[in-house]
Amino acid sequence: MTVYDYNVKNAAGEPVAMSEFQGDLLLIVNTATKCGLAPQLEGLEALYQKYQDQGFKVLGFPSNSFLQEPEDGKGAAQACAMKFGTSFPMFDKVAVNGPKTDPLFTYLKDASGNGVVKWNYTKFLVDRDGNFVKRFAPTTEPADIEESIQAYL
Repeated sequence: MTVYDYNVKNAAGEPVAMSEFQGDLLLIVNTATKCGLAPQLEGLEALYQKYQDQGFKVLGFPSNSFLQEPEDGKGAAQACAMKFGTSFPMFDKVAVNGPKTDPLFTYLKDASGNGVVKWNYTKFLVDRDGNFVKRFAPTTEPADIEESIQAYL
């Protein structure tokens, strides 16, 4: 299995096949607009702007698993864009832990060898073939991921 085997919903709630991102290096992040780590969105956007022309995408998945995302997917995407200037793809709100965990995040957690997301802004790097390659802690600043992005581009 790879991330390409999963379907998700965009911020408007419309289905999206992850296979649409085939060939791209992906950084998949669970976001929350009311989290103290939300300023990382600016750093994530900077990475996206710097490397998108080389086939790199940040994919933001709002989550209320830690009770810090009151908005639905569309509202979260708008808040991220307005407050932090994000333009990378945002998706519908998902659960990242518990019985209603989104299947994509179940895959990412299992592939990383850690079955729980500890907090918002956990980051999963996925290679151009759709395989999980590296997991970054919530407190890892986006700038500290740049070396790994360069290695997989």
